[in-house]
Amino acid sequence: MTLPLHRRAVVADTHNDLLMAVSARPPQQWASFFRERWLPQLVEGGVDLQVLPVFIDDQYRPEGALRQTLRMIECGHVIAEGNPDAVRLCLDASAIDAALEEGKIALVLALESMPGLDESVELISTVHRLGVRVASIAHFGRTPLADGSAEDATGSGLTSRGVAALREMERLGMVFDISHLGASGVAHVLELATKPVMATHSAARALRDHHRNLTDDQLRAVAATGGVVCVNFFAPFLAERTEDMTLDRLLDHIEHVAQVAGIDHVGLGPDFIREVMDDLTPPCCEDVQPRDVDPKASIPGLEGPSGLPMVTEGLLARGLPEKDVTKIIGGNVHRFLGERLA
Repeated sequence: MTLPLHRRAVVADTHNDLLMAVSARPPQQWASFFRERWLPQLVEGGVDLQVLPVFIDDQYRPEGALRQTLRMIECGHVIAEGNPDAVRLCLDASAIDAALEEGKIALVLALESMPGLDESVELISTVHRLGVRVASIAHFGRTPLADGSAEDATGSGLTSRGVAALREMERLGMVFDISHLGASGVAHVLELATKPVMATHSAARALRDHHRNLTDDQLRAVAATGGVVCVNFFAPFLAERTEDMTLDRLLDHIEHVAQVAGIDHVGLGPDFIREVMDDLTPPCCEDVQPRDVDPKASIPGLEGPSGLPMVTEGLLARGLPEKDVTKIIGGNVHRFLGERLA
């Protein structure tokens, strides 16, 4: 039965921007708003391990980006401190395992494009001290470290400071996230990396030719490092036509990544944009996603984490063995973070 397997397995989500929604409230409401609005969804979705990225809206860039980054990191700590019975902020593999054993949701902080740090690579150590364990160095546009995927035409790899950022992250034991990085930047990282890398929320370009997705060669290369590719649920990255933005299409992407990268190198990185944006008041989030897609487009039933059992059910209905399904929905990510954050 689907539900027992889903509840029994470790379910991991490597990209949920809920910190954007929670931190938009007054600080004294952070813990309670998370408990009332987001915790029930995570519990209903069976989430055991949740990566929480820090993403900064354009309204804060560039002057307020670092301040907002620190504010959102603090928000993650306040959420954990205010809900000690339900979640635990984890800095290493042993803390993740302890949280799972206690029946709590393991939270792991991440940075999306290192907002506010810019070329100050020395600050990577600072955010690491504050609990950040996963990070990417670009979003859609250009940063002092690298170009995002929307700038693929430049053919640019990492800048010298970007290379220094990769080396510093490896030194600290942080996970390097290639999602959003431009194609030449991905190639550069894969050439230089000495540790396994991760794509926290990227789908298959073979099925949807969009710059935010990864080619088969990139999928194989990430797997060759020992890394994991976590499939994005954002509907416009899965299909071009609205009528094709379905659960089946998502499952196609998951199965494709599993077939190309290998069953041990695929996970889930939903990026529940619709649910987050519903919590925020425009125009603060109008430019979160590229302008050529509808930022509120979503797969029916998968607007938020409560729908995650649908993925398990769908994979089982396609005939995937239970052991493979448990790897996809969280086992691989749990293993990967256990090894990288040891």
